Amino acid sequence: MSVRLGINPLTWTNDDLPSLGGETPLEVCLSEGREAGFSGFELGHKFPRTPEALSEVLDKHDLSLVSGWYSSNLLERSPEEEIEAVKDHLNLLKQCGAKAMVFCEVTHCVHGDQSHPLSQRPHLNDAEWQRLTEGLNIVGDYLKEQGVHMAYHHHLGTVVESQADVERLMDNTRDSVGLLLDFGHLVGAGGDPLAIAKRYSSRIKHVHCKDIRFPVLDELRNRDKSFLNGVLDGVFTVPGDGNIDFLPGLKHLCEQGYQGWLVVEAEQDPKVAHPLTYARVGYRNLKSLAEQAGFSVDA
Repeated sequence: MSVRLGINPLTWTNDDLPSLGGETPLEVCLSEGREAGFSGFELGHKFPRTPEALSEVLDKHDLSLVSGWYSSNLLERSPEEEIEAVKDHLNLLKQCGAKAMVFCEVTHCVHGDQSHPLSQRPHLNDAEWQRLTEGLNIVGDYLKEQGVHMAYHHHLGTVVESQADVERLMDNTRDSVGLLLDFGHLVGAGGDPLAIAKRYSSRIKHVHCKDIRFPVLDELRNRDKSFLNGVLDGVFTVPGDGNIDFLPGLKHLCEQGYQGWLVVEAEQDPKVAHPLTYARVGYRNLKSLAEQAGFSVDA
């Protein structure tokens, strides 16, 4: 099975906390990411949002578009309204060659609010779960018809955070609702990536390889800190630099035929964690892990 290695611009500049790397030009992100070895980037807030301009800037650095985050509000608007809202983003991904959309329900989320600890993240009642899953089915069907897979991103601080949340989401949606397996967010919520990979391998459309420093995670939980304060403390890092064992999950994905992108997504303070240094370490470690798991890594 072949995979490509991509990176998220969070290594250089943060979307949720713009003060982190706010002065760093997009050109620096792209040139250093390519220099580190990556062949693609996910979108960030500094990227152009028209297909022509985005393709031009990526082509300049011999990079592909991996995917791009979409903030869904299905708990506050209808599936039809969501489909209208997603069309520009969908067109951007389609025209630039991306095959999966990072899709996350952000209603009442706290991960972008430095004043709210992760313990205050939203929880859904039964009626809200039904509304969310039914809406995801409709939007997922639409995206599939358009040739782009929904890759639902379970995420700390949102309505789908824990392993139980992921299982409920997957068990109550159709195959058109794919999953983004994020090692860091799942382990950070107390979950087991290998268990999720075994249970839903056929629906995993995208993979984020975010590592976690367990002592910092313990401090985050014990001190009841926010997601962003955890980022500032260094809870996340590139694969192989923290405490997550990626190999069992990656090996199972390879055995089950996963093909697509493996993405380094590791938001840190760029003044503390030098971006190019960590990009190089992330590429080297992820390439090694992928090859140990049995993948062929395409340039």
